[in-house]
Amino acid sequence: MSTSPESQALREHLVAMAGRFAANPDMGLEAMREMFDTLQHLQAEPTHVTYDEVTAGDRPALWARPLTASPDHVVLYTHAGGYIAHDMNTSRKLAGHLAKAAGANALIPDYRLAPEHPFPAAIEDAVSAYRHLLNAGYAPRHIAFAGESAGGNLAAATILRARELGLPLPAAYVGFSPWFDLLGELPSFDSGTDAFLVRPVSQLMAGMYLGEQDVQQPLANPRLADLNGFPPSYVTAGADESLVDAVTDFSDRAQAAQVDVTIEVAPGMQHAFQWMAGRAPEADQNITRVGDWLRIHLAS
Repeated sequence: MSTSPESQALREHLVAMAGRFAANPDMGLEAMREMFDTLQHLQAEPTHVTYDEVTAGDRPALWARPLTASPDHVVLYTHAGGYIAHDMNTSRKLAGHLAKAAGANALIPDYRLAPEHPFPAAIEDAVSAYRHLLNAGYAPRHIAFAGESAGGNLAAATILRARELGLPLPAAYVGFSPWFDLLGELPSFDSGTDAFLVRPVSQLMAGMYLGEQDVQQPLANPRLADLNGFPPSYVTAGADESLVDAVTDFSDRAQAAQVDVTIEVAPGMQHAFQWMAGRAPEADQNITRVGDWLRIHLAS
């Protein structure tokens, strides 16, 4: 199966990022954040979607509002960035594309970043955003959690923390290449086909996020959690990315816990290939499928 020129452009962009990192492995945090932020420019602006800034809990947040969205249906979308980079704006276009496909609005919380605010600050902020939705009258059965990369990890961890706190769980979970192997412990990290997320990069970000915390605890790595009662889930991975084994393992564990899971491993695709939303056919086709799936689960 051939890869579209647009998805190939994502790979080339990630190769360039890897080159910058290899040339300057001791780059400072601000330089690393600037490099990560270049990914936002790969996404195309979704049509017929508006945005407005609000406060959700005690943090800034951004609403992505498709003009055709059901007012009662919400995707709580947590952005990528290894917990150390990005903000609510960097994934707003991707969240907008997903929201439009799902016929829902999307709330993107601007959660605090490590290393200034390490684990579990991001989870606390995402839970606060969820409480904000519940307090505003949104029904849990009409709320889905979603995110890409670290945001996919965070969305799952937020569900687990909500369960610990006795909060009602959302209707569905979507993880685009969720970061479920922080230290690169599974074999797909040795495949050599991931253009950027190699083991040293993953370990560096994990160290800044977790510090001395145990990487195996479920809120840090939801793949290792008790998944009984976890909501219906749709997880994706690129076949060429380092996290494909972790995503497959999460799916297997969830199915063993009787969770309704859909998994999609996209041939020839890189990590979080949905970053090419609005440009690459592979990204758009996947987002359409996930959106259709979300429509079903948010309408029940």
